[in-house]
Amino acid sequence: MRFPDSFLDEIRDRLPISEVIGKRVTFDKKKTNAARGDYWACCPFHGEKTPSFHCEDRKGRYHCFGCGVSGDHFRFLTELDGMSFPEAVERLADQAGLPMPVMDRREQEREEKRATLFDAMELATAFFEQKLQASEGAPARAYLRERGLSAEMQKTFRIGFAPDSRNALKEHLSAKGIKPEQVEACGLVVHGGEIAVSYDRFRNRIMFPIPDARERVIAFGGRALSSDVPAKYMNSPETELFHKSNVLYNYARARRTVHERKQVIACEGYMDVLALHAAGFPNAVAPLGTALTERQMLLLWRLHGEPVLCFDGDEAGVKAAHRAIDMLLPGLEAGRSARFALLPEGLDPDDLIRQEGPEAMGEVLAGSVPLAEMIWNRETASGLFDTPERKAMLEKSIRQVIGAIREPSVRRHYEQDMADRLAAYFGAGTSGPDGWDGGGNGKPRNRARQGSGWREGGSKGQRGGVVASPALLSTGIFKKGKTHVPLREAALVMGACNHPAIIEAFFDEFVSLPLSSQSAETLRQWLVDFHAECAGRGEAMTHGAIRERLETSPNAETAQRMDGQLAQNRIWQFRSDAAFEDALEGWRQAYTLHMRAKALRNELKAAETALSADDSEENQERLNTIRAEIEREEGTEALIDGFGFSSGRPMKAL
Repeated sequence: MRFPDSFLDEIRDRLPISEVIGKRVTFDKKKTNAARGDYWACCPFHGEKTPSFHCEDRKGRYHCFGCGVSGDHFRFLTELDGMSFPEAVERLADQAGLPMPVMDRREQEREEKRATLFDAMELATAFFEQKLQASEGAPARAYLRERGLSAEMQKTFRIGFAPDSRNALKEHLSAKGIKPEQVEACGLVVHGGEIAVSYDRFRNRIMFPIPDARERVIAFGGRALSSDVPAKYMNSPETELFHKSNVLYNYARARRTVHERKQVIACEGYMDVLALHAAGFPNAVAPLGTALTERQMLLLWRLHGEPVLCFDGDEAGVKAAHRAIDMLLPGLEAGRSARFALLPEGLDPDDLIRQEGPEAMGEVLAGSVPLAEMIWNRETASGLFDTPERKAMLEKSIRQVIGAIREPSVRRHYEQDMADRLAAYFGAGTSGPDGWDGGGNGKPRNRARQGSGWREGGSKGQRGGVVASPALLSTGIFKKGKTHVPLREAALVMGACNHPAIIEAFFDEFVSLPLSSQSAETLRQWLVDFHAECAGRGEAMTHGAIRERLETSPNAETAQRMDGQLAQNRIWQFRSDAAFEDALEGWRQAYTLHMRAKALRNELKAAETALSADDSEENQERLNTIRAEIEREEGTEALIDGFGFSSGRPMKAL
């Protein structure tokens, strides 16, 4: 009897292999690390006195380093107990709480169909890989190089290219013997309805294969090369093979590195995964165009008891983090939680790594906060709790959130934790609500907690203080070490530093240049002061003089770091070896884009304020229009193409 692969996978997912093997062996307490799903025992297949038999829940495999036997859940029973494979499946299905499938003829046909769909997806993957290396894939290869995805990375992730053709893939698969209905079932063509002739779904796109837990390709993600298409990123539709709420991109590959890294990172998209992998973080996964689901959290918890959920530092990223809190609370158990990492505002992992390097990403991950702190930050970020009614509202809100935790012992510890925070937050002489004093003695808690998302606790008598929101906590204000300098601001300041004649040409603009980065602002003011000093002596400020003065200036490190940003992102036109004509034109364009972006941000704030005061359709439309324009502006890389010839190279987009 042949069982559906999906059914066998479900058994493996539901039943840790340690539970299967643990019924037949006694695990060694010294070598075993149950928290990591790492178990050792004396081998049941051959006599030994020291444990050399190893099983690992993350991989669902066992191996004996003494006699060499290895296998999975089913092989353990067939080889040790002499069961037939169907008997082993029935035994494990019962242990996992799964009913046995009824394999009628239709079910067998369905499984046979699934097998042919996997074949079709493999052929499509190979086709896209071949097209990427062909002449028509040159623009795609150039884009991938620009994004820092090396040829080795492209090969590892099997990245490909879908040519700009309505029939190229369809005809290729037909020539390989794949039937039209199979191509349709894989979601590789658009068909049905009023469409007379099906056509390739993915055209002129960089293709990212999406594998399942067994590394079989089940879907694709496509990134458009053209800017005039409705969707920049497009995934395969739901199919017999692909249910996006049950899949994490890069799951199988990340699983192999989690043990070594002692961490798994869940980011927002597959481009984030690729950027992290290229930067030395191979233990990253991502959902596919949706928020994290309960099923995906279960997959994460199989890899690690406390995954780090990484979100972009913009408003949408913070909202996604808040949604994730509510989604994962019901599934919390002893040893199952999560940490949250919010990137600097306006950046995704790729941006941060390109601008500040892998070390900056490592700092963000190291600074991730536990779930309890995220809950506290979210619930207290909405306002000032300086009256009894507002305090009661906060207590009620937190109680409702914690009530979603199903596991009684975990819920009890969260109640105690929140009672401590509330007592300290409200100040001396204030205890938590009934049943929330954390110790059962009715005495008020009055200690300021360390590492929380709020400032000075009740120990100084401060009541109802304002706390920092998660978005604010993700900025440089609350971070140690270097603060983020937006790339365009670095370009504007370093362009003037490396080509001081820019200050002469755009003196008024440079003197009044609005900057969000304090580091960039300090260096800009230093340049203005030095320019005035040189002018007072009747001398021109030169690049050599700036460099000489910087050597003894506190701004030297800032200038070096910002210059490194330009080098890392190949923004050559603002560096010292660029021709002045190119530097001047580049500065003018960057300044225009910078001021336009600032004006749009101001308009956005005004529109948000208007909408909060009057929730009208007109105000909502105005807000949507401004947001769309900001998105278009962020995609604008240069106002004019075609300069850079003075320096002997084309302009790099900024």
